[in-house]
Amino acid sequence: MTTDPDGAPDTAYPPPCHDPAVVADLLTRDRRTSGTALRVAGSGRTDSYRDFVTTSYKAGNVLRYLGVRRGDEVLVVPERRPEPVLAFFGAAQLGAVTRFADDIDAAPPRVVVAPVDREAEFDLPPGHRLVVYGDRPDAVTTTHWETEVWSENPAVHPVDVDGSDPLLVDTEREITHAGALSTAAGILADEDLAPGVERVVPGSIADLDVAVPGLLAPILAGGTIVFPE
Repeated sequence: MTTDPDGAPDTAYPPPCHDPAVVADLLTRDRRTSGTALRVAGSGRTDSYRDFVTTSYKAGNVLRYLGVRRGDEVLVVPERRPEPVLAFFGAAQLGAVTRFADDIDAAPPRVVVAPVDREAEFDLPPGHRLVVYGDRPDAVTTTHWETEVWSENPAVHPVDVDGSDPLLVDTEREITHAGALSTAAGILADEDLAPGVERVVPGSIADLDVAVPGLLAPILAGGTIVFPE
């Protein structure tokens, strides 16, 4: 058995998280193990729980630096890649609301997170920021995900988030932290999810009925989010 940098035992996969109140409860430091939290089959990219949890802290800190506060909306283009997933978990720790969508529906979100080839599609007003990943942006006003996230301090966010706070929205509904975690816990019980078990994300995470079970249930169980080819 190995230990992480803080001296905690590494048991490969963290145990299931019992009775979490908010999404941040799934991302505590003691869950940073060597087991795989996220696997993107098409690209071969994987994140261990150690990397996944730490990078979610960094992603949240970048979003906070860009002005995201509790209750703000973060629009995340729903690609099947690690960056949208980490942006969602980072935003959740700030009490921000994630909308997985390809374009802005009404009022501009505080921040948009998108692949670099979509940079020109988002024209945001002052006070609203665009973050792109995959390559460096063209505009100096656009934030480069890789540069900022990987250089950010992995500190836990000093934000008071409540289970009744909204976590995800689409054009028709809003899901709170408590509601999403209750759904994820039900899936864990119905499917007998356990540490190390892989759960495939079957469709687009723009669909909240895919995003909640696909992204939250595996992490709640200590299992692996899998995006298939």
